[in-house]
Amino acid sequence: MIKTLYWNQNNLYILDQRLLPLKTKYILCNNHTKVAKTIKDMAIRGAPAIGVAAAFGVYIASCEKSFNSVKELKRHLEKAINLLGSTRPTAVNLFWALDRMQSLIRGSYKSVDELRARLKKEVFDIFENDVQVNKKIGANGARLIRKNSRILTHCNAGALATAGYGTALGIIRSAFEKRKVKMVFVDETRPYLQGARLTTWELKQEGIPFVLITDNMAGHFMQMGAIDAIIVGADRIASNGDVANKIGTYSLAVLAKHHKIPFYVAAPTSSIDFSISCGSRIEIEERSTEEVVNINRNRIAPIGTVARHPAFDVTPNKYITAIITEKGVFKPRNLTLS
Repeated sequence: MIKTLYWNQNNLYILDQRLLPLKTKYILCNNHTKVAKTIKDMAIRGAPAIGVAAAFGVYIASCEKSFNSVKELKRHLEKAINLLGSTRPTAVNLFWALDRMQSLIRGSYKSVDELRARLKKEVFDIFENDVQVNKKIGANGARLIRKNSRILTHCNAGALATAGYGTALGIIRSAFEKRKVKMVFVDETRPYLQGARLTTWELKQEGIPFVLITDNMAGHFMQMGAIDAIIVGADRIASNGDVANKIGTYSLAVLAKHHKIPFYVAAPTSSIDFSISCGSRIEIEERSTEEVVNINRNRIAPIGTVARHPAFDVTPNKYITAIITEKGVFKPRNLTLS
């Protein structure tokens, strides 16, 4: 699998997913402001991947210059964390990763080098753990998939949305290895086309059979009996099991309920926000008109057109069959970290 991001010679390289599948290019991120820009501009996207990138951004900030004292370094790191935290408000993994780094910063250190070393260890722990967590999600979810299943997925919750392997696509990968997947239906996922550009690309790399559909075709194929299960990722899960995910997820869940199709959410436990009681309390990121009225920089609507672009919607727990994590499979109302 291609690397979403990698570390080489004290620099972070982030795959520019806006150019896929036509071009593969990595962005050199040698300061935390560049990392923040790649997150804000969606060169890197997907809640787990955003969290990993932000953690790297904090460590990079600690290496940007010579610091005369631990106190001076901590002041600089606080500014970096504030900037990184302002990039994408909905994806809770961003704040989960930053909180882990910040908890280290609050400790007591004898030298700048000691704090810097602790941050480096932590960021690589976050990076390496993400891949292992995703593989556990894949194994747990694959047990729920019946043989010869036709699975619909939305957006991209694959290796490109994580440090590697993927959540929803991780389940599909694992189920395919067990010869349970007959076909994957891929929503194109307007307006950013993560399904058309990224999920199809990943599935092609893996040799997993797929067909691309536009978002508004999903109901038709459910009505025709062509879909056996739906698996999506999550950007934030409230403590009651309501799920914020890429815009269009709610519509799929309602349709799935009507057609009696299991609707699964795949996410690491780091995506669960126990500080939020329900989905209505999740901040939904609103992005620009330009991302709707243009496709690949080609305008598709008249000049002056105003468009709404909520990047996510919230699916109430009553529409979700199960939430699949690295710690097991849970009913939405029975989430636990134990």
